[in-house]
Amino acid sequence: MMTLTEENYLKALFHLSLENEEVSVLDLSKSLNIKMPTVNSMVKKLSSKELISYEKYKPLTLTQGGKRAAGLIIRKHRLVEMFLVEHLGFGWDEVHEIAEQIEHIKSQRFFDRIDQLLDFPKVDPHGSPIPDINGEVAIQNYKKLEECHEGQQATFMSVGSSQDSFLKLIDKLNLKLGDKIKVLEIQDFDKTMRVLVNNNSEQTLSQLGATKILVKLNV
Repeated sequence: MMTLTEENYLKALFHLSLENEEVSVLDLSKSLNIKMPTVNSMVKKLSSKELISYEKYKPLTLTQGGKRAAGLIIRKHRLVEMFLVEHLGFGWDEVHEIAEQIEHIKSQRFFDRIDQLLDFPKVDPHGSPIPDINGEVAIQNYKKLEECHEGQQATFMSVGSSQDSFLKLIDKLNLKLGDKIKVLEIQDFDKTMRVLVNNNSEQTLSQLGATKILVKLNV
């Protein structure tokens, strides 16, 4: 059985590995805001449990067992977020910190019951995939809105950040998952985007904001 700290390390490495092909101990240290000697010690411990593949001066990787363990932690987290939004009326910008605490409960039956109550959702309130009961995570081949060209149309599928400030911005712009977005104009100077939402509302997005909005192109 893993400790809370070990679970947090696995989850952090999992997320980092989605963003970068190679993840170093330094990357993990920065992500967790924990000093290098402490991270080194924990990495060696997780390696001894065959959850992480670790060799000095080489990138860190999760073993198959490590990936499964990390996927199951993320499954708990995202199921809790969905439950808080769908059944307890929390906003999508309020649920991350609560789910961070609840995800460490060991009872699998507890989370299976939440899954059943929610009718087995595939994604969380932010559009991120909920891993299955084996910890497998579905691949989402979405593009960043920032990568779209003028005239292209897309559907808002997920967010690339769970920061409160970003989610509040999305709410302020009245953007919701499933909205249809057409890129009307991209400014040469700072890549600010002017977009049309659902054919009836124009909004302006900064380049940074557009990098955090994940879309599926409409063919």
